[in-house]
Amino acid sequence: MEYIATFFTHSGAVKYKRHLKTLGIDVELLPVPRRLSSDCGIGAKFQTERDVSALRSDDMEKLFLIEDQGERLVYDAADQ
Repeated sequence: MEYIATFFTHSGAVKYKRHLKTLGIDVELLPVPRRLSSDCGIGAKFQTERDVSALRSDDMEKLFLIEDQGERLVYDAADQ
């Protein structure tokens, strides 16, 4: 499955990228699509079959699952 994570800060996105790399997950940092919005404007796009609840971080603002119909919100830090 493919995901886009958004972050509160640019440094949080960079730190998250390093974390996923240590887990063997390829990740690409990219500008967040305007429709998803973000505090910092940088997102991380990655693919994994792992349980993404274990991949959340304090730096993460939102996590979206990319589906054929668009993106579906699967985590929002504001709801926690």
